[in-house]
Amino acid sequence: MGRIFVVELEGRCYKCKFCKTHLALFSDCVSRAFHCRRGKAYLFNNAVNTTTGTLEERMMLSGLHTVADIFCCSCGQIVGWKYESAHENSQKYKEGKFVLERGRIVDEVDFSAEYFVDTRPSMSGSDADDA
Repeated sequence: MGRIFVVELEGRCYKCKFCKTHLALFSDCVSRAFHCRRGKAYLFNNAVNTTTGTLEERMMLSGLHTVADIFCCSCGQIVGWKYESAHENSQKYKEGKFVLERGRIVDEVDFSAEYFVDTRPSMSGSDADDA
């Protein structure tokens, strides 16, 4: 197995929920109206730091597509899928695009909220008042 080189994206981006590896730029998001078995999903023009699984024919709500699951290259967790081809003309716009499952990614806003510390003074007084 070779050495893994991870791409660090510039600007607001979505990261792997499990290891915080950069996956896609916020500005590359095409649609936030996608759904998967586990909930919401987002469609992207591009994704980085992923490995691609085996191609398979998958029947989805929008018809039959040839897709491959995509995995985070750092931790190996499945993060979504890539559309290789669409069998219906109305779905051709998805070809070559990536879907990241919302439950498996975080953006910088989510990440900073995870570590929020309330620095406002408490109304009940401070520890120094008890001394």
